[in-house]
Amino acid sequence: MSTRDREGPLEIALVGDLTENQSDLCGRLLEVEPGGECILWIDSLGGSPYSALALTSLILLRGLKATAVVAGECSSAALWPFAACKQRYVTAFSFLLFHPMKWQSEENIGLVEAAEWARHFAELETDMDRLLGDLLGLPLETIRQWMAPGRYLSGRELAEAGLAEMVELKPLSFRRRKR
Repeated sequence: MSTRDREGPLEIALVGDLTENQSDLCGRLLEVEPGGECILWIDSLGGSPYSALALTSLILLRGLKATAVVAGECSSAALWPFAACKQRYVTAFSFLLFHPMKWQSEENIGLVEAAEWARHFAELETDMDRLLGDLLGLPLETIRQWMAPGRYLSGRELAEAGLAEMVELKPLSFRRRKR
């Protein structure tokens, strides 16, 4: 079934490391027509800040009416695609980790290149914090307080802050088939 033949918005799972799944996730977002609707089911520990920016850019620049549902974890780089969504839902069991950007390199690089990376990451971190604050409608100072040293927010706390709507988890009731 093509995405045009299906009923309702396309559902996309943002699960695991965004960096490892970036190609698939970008492809899935590109399946949504510009201005179209989709639901992002999030259970992600994050990933590269560049992956976060790519996904966020696709959502914003294509004018997607994306809805985020945090089914588990929404941490680190996953916060930006979450924040780019028009509607956001969490449960009491959802949690979100805000923390400063971490840089690691498995490459052998020289001092000059390392200094340039440090300068670039300091600038990128400031710009991304500002973007996150803008998307969530929060002052930069609040984002900075949550980022350093790093803060876990529960779904309940996020809903109380007005950043998402709380949904209750209720057991599904299955009817037994008569034999």
